[in-house]
Amino acid sequence: MSNKPLIGMNADYRAAARSMPAYSYIAAGYFQSIHAAGGIPVVIPPLEDPDSIAQLLDQLNGFVLIGGADLDPRNDGFMLHPSVRPLDPVRETSDRLLMAEIAERRLPLLSIGTGMQLMNVQQGGNLFLHIKEDLPNAVPHHDPQDANHRHTLEVESDSLVGRVYGDGEIRVSSRHHMAIDEVAPGFRVTAKCPDGVIEAIESEMMDWFAVGTQFHPECGAASALDIRIFEEFIEGVQHRIEQDLRLVA
Repeated sequence: MSNKPLIGMNADYRAAARSMPAYSYIAAGYFQSIHAAGGIPVVIPPLEDPDSIAQLLDQLNGFVLIGGADLDPRNDGFMLHPSVRPLDPVRETSDRLLMAEIAERRLPLLSIGTGMQLMNVQQGGNLFLHIKEDLPNAVPHHDPQDANHRHTLEVESDSLVGRVYGDGEIRVSSRHHMAIDEVAPGFRVTAKCPDGVIEAIESEMMDWFAVGTQFHPECGAASALDIRIFEEFIEGVQHRIEQDLRLVA
């Protein structure tokens, strides 16, 4: 039996408040999806030590950068929009260190929601801070009354997302008010909502298998097709492992 790849996941963080201690946590859908797709999930708590992060990544075959609250635009030189609900600074600091190290070593990456936005920003792209203002004709991408809000998706057939969903009308779970504006160099758009909002990007770099989805294939409303995104990712990670083994053979 072949070894399953080790897939890291960052975790969320909530600061201490009143009688509640600080704690770190992660939605079960992320590690359940990785496991169902054939990987072994490894949860990484928020860390602010680059050396520890590097040592941890040495042990991993791939990484899933999870969703969450909003990136603080002030960390990228922009003003704070009133709609922004920033990640806890402990998590955002750790996520940015993780993302930089993942990109440096070209570790296979699946980034989801806020994770995709961070991948895009870290690689030189930027974001719309509030879809309702920046793209007033866009359909709703977040329904506060429905955590499993879904909308349609248009995909590029020659892509990982295209292999997953094929032809026909597609609906995905989506809950975001920020979105990609300029796509980072080295990436291309592989899925959009019909209103033009970017919902998936993929690396065009030969040395880096990296995919981002703004929608949430791990959530409770995900379809049987959605898990295929994780399966395609694990297959890509295994291909990378085989390539590395051939290089050292």
